[in-house]
Amino acid sequence: MDIAKFVERRKSLHISQVRMCDGICTQSTLSKFESGGHVPSLKILSKLCARIGLTIDDLNETNKVSANQLKMDLDSLERELVMENYQKVLKGLSGIDEQQLDSMLLEMQFYYLRGLMGALINQPPEEVLYDFSQILNDLDESHETIFTQLVYVGSGVMYNRLRQTDRANFYFKKVHSFIRNVLKDEKMYFNRVGDNYLRLLTMIFFTASYYNSVGQLKASENLVNQGVEMCSEHHVTYFLPRLKFLAAKNAIEEKQDKEVVDRLINEVLAFARINENQVIEVKVAALNTRYEKGESLADLTP
Repeated sequence: MDIAKFVERRKSLHISQVRMCDGICTQSTLSKFESGGHVPSLKILSKLCARIGLTIDDLNETNKVSANQLKMDLDSLERELVMENYQKVLKGLSGIDEQQLDSMLLEMQFYYLRGLMGALINQPPEEVLYDFSQILNDLDESHETIFTQLVYVGSGVMYNRLRQTDRANFYFKKVHSFIRNVLKDEKMYFNRVGDNYLRLLTMIFFTASYYNSVGQLKASENLVNQGVEMCSEHHVTYFLPRLKFLAAKNAIEEKQDKEVVDRLINEVLAFARINENQVIEVKVAALNTRYEKGESLADLTP
């Protein structure tokens, strides 16, 4: 981050530190930032920059090319995670130098992806929580970005896999409440924070999957339907195979008619092939075999 550019702009406008931080933060916070000792929260830094006609991105202009490349790399890995290409995601994340993440948004995206990936492959909880704490306790300590909600998702996934249901439920209740609030006025929300449909679908899918795992099938089914509707409205196909798989699993556990289950399974396969999601195709084969034999689906993850 080019802090010198910030200081130069403030001084060129003849704004003292006292006046600069009035109503935003303490003078100590500003002083520590300008001396290079500590970058304040995203909320504070945005307000400070706005006061002198800058944006946070302006302070990262010296590394704009590399930042753009890192953004593209992280966006690609986020899509691969949705497709369950976990080995590719792990390899991609391991090849990123954390020191090159000179934007708070890039840092949050990186730590979110690494933390969720860790939760999904059962890495030690302390490693997962370390990544999530970078967001909750530093980068988004005011908890106002979408990444805090994604951290709640990852925390819920981790605790559910550890069979600590009370803790998993604590986080997924937060996420479910957030989803409901967003869906009440989706347009206003996305106008405010940008196009985060894929991330909202991530929340919907994992929350629906959690409710399925604890037997709250109606809640799971409602979320699946909302996710499918969102995929259709915004032409986002990545999540359709997994959402349809979860719909089929719910239908089987609800003992719906075989005709309904067969239709859902065929839809899963169709969307899996469109999205080249071979992982889901393998899972569908296992689901169908267990369904035909009347076996339990309890340990079959969506």
